[in-house]
Amino acid sequence: MEQNRVMRQQIEEELNEVETKPSRRIRVRLLPIWLRLLIVIGLIFIAALSGALLGYSVIGGGHALDVFQKSTWTHIIDIVNKDA
Repeated sequence: MEQNRVMRQQIEEELNEVETKPSRRIRVRLLPIWLRLLIVIGLIFIAALSGALLGYSVIGGGHALDVFQKSTWTHIIDIVNKDA
């Protein structure tokens, strides 16, 4: 009888110890950080290209694919540096 009471006390103490310890939740990342950075850089690149295409064709009134020609960018740079 005494052994049962001692064992019951030990079990209750162990349960109390387990309950009082803060449970740390391990976070599993679906995408590694380096892949997230590559995705963000890729999205920035795509946004810049699409912005240049839309800006040059819709706002500027030119052909969309002309934005990739070197002469277009030298003309833009000449306009920007004209006052300098």
